Amino acid sequence: MTLNIDIKAKDTVPQDEMYEKYVIDRPGKITFIGHHLSTSNTMRCLIRKISLYGADIEVSPHLDLPSNFYLEIIGIRDEIGCTLIRREDENASVGFNMLIDPEFLHHIRRLSFETSL
Repeated sequence: MTLNIDIKAKDTVPQDEMYEKYVIDRPGKITFIGHHLSTSNTMRCLIRKISLYGADIEVSPHLDLPSNFYLEIIGIRDEIGCTLIRREDENASVGFNMLIDPEFLHHIRRLSFETSL
């Protein structure tokens, strides 16, 4: 038995909007991926929101943001591989190269809450 569902392009929700986003407002660091996966250049950013799928970040509108990079949340040692989804002026949406662990997301949210007091 087949299930006929008519999904139109205008009905689809972007992948980065499907997951619940949490406000963390934490400083971050973007590390560029260079030749042979070298990591020589970095820039600072502000991570506004995060989800299991990706993050909304702010970067200087005068700096070019590469399409692939590592994102580090200051205060947490792990780097997350990211791909740029879209950018408008200083706001950028990035997708993680793989969903992050829910426990890791909980740790980020808890750390953000503890440092905001």
